[in-house]
Amino acid sequence: MKAADIMTKEVLMIRSSATVAQAIALMQNKKIRSLIVTPNDEGDAYGIVTETDIVYGVTARGKDPEQVRVHQIMTKPCVAVNPDLSIANVARLFAETGIQKAPVIKDQLVGIISVTDILMKIKVTPLSSKDILSQRIGEALLHSRICRDAEEQIAQESAIAWDVLEQLQAESNLTG
Repeated sequence: MKAADIMTKEVLMIRSSATVAQAIALMQNKKIRSLIVTPNDEGDAYGIVTETDIVYGVTARGKDPEQVRVHQIMTKPCVAVNPDLSIANVARLFAETGIQKAPVIKDQLVGIISVTDILMKIKVTPLSSKDILSQRIGEALLHSRICRDAEEQIAQESAIAWDVLEQLQAESNLTG
């Protein structure tokens, strides 16, 4: 699998001259955590501004987001990924550089890829309903009190199991 197979194709962008307040508004509106910063001209590199850049570079320093420009806090040039790069190599690149997302570029911007994209595409066997039930009962039992009487303990554990089963059924009814 390659970066192009799992990347997000719709990329939201912002100009480097925009205010951080404009970036925040766009991020809040679209419920995203970063924006790609458009190059100023054809030979210029892409940049990226993230929620961390904003929190550390503006909020933590008591600066007014209306007065700070994106170019003052963004990362530029940013690490970019080739769409033909394998997912393993993208993950390795992220681990080595400490980043969590990067634009996908081949001559031009074609998408963005993140650690979340990678995590969500890993093939694993989904938990069966039996596994989920066992897990939830186990978690509930961890927080229950221990009884001295064995019969009372069994009755308590049975009641907890029924409560968990009823909760799962209620959740299933809400989503199904």
